Order: sequence, then C-alpha cells, then structure tokens
Amino acid sequence: MDKTFLFQILADVTLLLHVIVVLFVVIGLVLIIIGNLLHWSWVNSLWFRLAHLVIILLVVAEAWLGFTCPLTTLELWFRDMAEDDTYAGGFIAYWLQQLLYWDFPSWVFTTLYTVFAILVVGIWILYPPGIQNKEQNSES
Repeated sequence: MDKTFLFQILADVTLLLHVIVVLFVVIGLVLIIIGNLLHWSWVNSLWFRLAHLVIILLVVAEAWLGFTCPLTTLELWFRDMAEDDTYAGGFIAYWLQQLLYWDFPSWVFTTLYTVFAILVVGIWILYPPGIQNKEQNSES
C-alpha cells in the first residue's frame, strides 16, 4: 500500500472520528434532555454522562487556553504526510469538513463552547446521572 494513500485514509478516519465526537456532544445533550422527559434510564448512565461532560469541558479548556484540538492537529499532520491539500479529499471527507470546520473568529467558538458547557452542567444539575425517578422504579 502506498504511504500517501495510507496517510490519506488515516486523515479521513481522524476527520470521521472528530465528527463523531462533535455529534456525541451535541446529540448527547439533546438525548439527555429528551430521555429524562420520556423517562429513559440509559441517558443517566454515569459513564455516558461523565464522557459527555468531560469531552465538552476539554473542548472549553482548549478554547480558553488557545490550544488546537488534538484531532484537528492529527488530521492535518496526516494530510501533510499524504502531501494532500489541508482540506481536500474525497466526497465524504469534503462534506464532513464542511460540517466540522467553519470560518469564524476564535472568540465565537470559545463563546459557543462555553455557553454549551454551561448548559451541559445545568442539565447535569437538573437531571443528575445515575438517578432514576420514582416512575422509572415503579415500572421496573
């Protein structure tokens, strides 16, 4: 297998992983809210909620400290090793990049991440993990 091709695949896989992490954080919050309203006990799993909280707190810390996301750095390194343009690639990679990378000033992202993290912490307080309400216990 050609090294260039291998690095291109690794870059695309890293991009896909990055998109999955973003979707986990965004959709995860929606599922936590809806799941608690509909009494889904799995949305309050401690491991699910901890993973969700830790990821958004890491994103906020990166933004406040001015660090580039390690997944972005890794993807760009793979693309560089593949001698590829920074944001070129196949059809799927192109659209995943369009979904993930927006051209706004960094303060916009820092503000969005911070507000989102505050929302996640607020939902953590409103619907604590590992707690099942009485209706769920009586249904079991």
